[in-house]
Amino acid sequence: MAHPLAARLEEIVQRSRSKRVSLAERLQVVADLVRTEAPEFCAEVNNFVGRLEAAKAGGSAPDVGEKMPDFTMPDQDGKLISLESLLETGAAVLVFHRGHWCPYCRLNIGAVAEVEDKLAPARVVGICAETRRFTRQMRGEMDARFPILTDVGAGYALSINMAVWVPTRMSQMIAGAGWDIPLYQGTDWILPIPGVFIVDRDGRIASRHVDPDYRRRMEIADLLRGVDQLLDRGVPVRRAEKVKQSAGLA
Repeated sequence: MAHPLAARLEEIVQRSRSKRVSLAERLQVVADLVRTEAPEFCAEVNNFVGRLEAAKAGGSAPDVGEKMPDFTMPDQDGKLISLESLLETGAAVLVFHRGHWCPYCRLNIGAVAEVEDKLAPARVVGICAETRRFTRQMRGEMDARFPILTDVGAGYALSINMAVWVPTRMSQMIAGAGWDIPLYQGTDWILPIPGVFIVDRDGRIASRHVDPDYRRRMEIADLLRGVDQLLDRGVPVRRAEKVKQSAGLA
């Protein structure tokens, strides 16, 4: 049986998904619920996030203009996918998230899934430290068609300074809400910092969003704009639209 807080948050997630509002507004509904119904949990989150912000967590992750380090990770079906293979046909969008259990991440993955067709032919992948059982669950429940990759042990996120150790008090609060992170990941309490990297065909980062406050995510309009802007650099992200424009059809 789900913990009351987790069950209530899932109810809010499903309700928010059905509304035509921005991702930020959907995330705010979840944050408001936590603040009003679980004030002690919210206070600990604020303390945790405050420490991360003071330490500039994620600030030294790969930046715009830099090469995104290559990776090879299994998807929800066990197929190995590398960054190099994603870039064979154009740009890639890498969405780092904390996992299927996190209501903010569920909304984030769901919102990206809603615009996957608009991002094409840029290829989208989700990345988290959860095992295949749970990446498959997230993908199905959020109606995503893009792969969700398992970053085993959060090793890749750690290598690019995109992961943090969750302190005892915060991990106790998360576990107390019914979320078993060590079970989901097969490792201890290390979580990725949520973020989005838009990588051009040459492997360089065109734009990114990294925020140690996991309650904030890249807005979908900014994601779409970031992919579209690659056209100005000659990268074939919207190849079909470009052909139409040159033919005077758009």
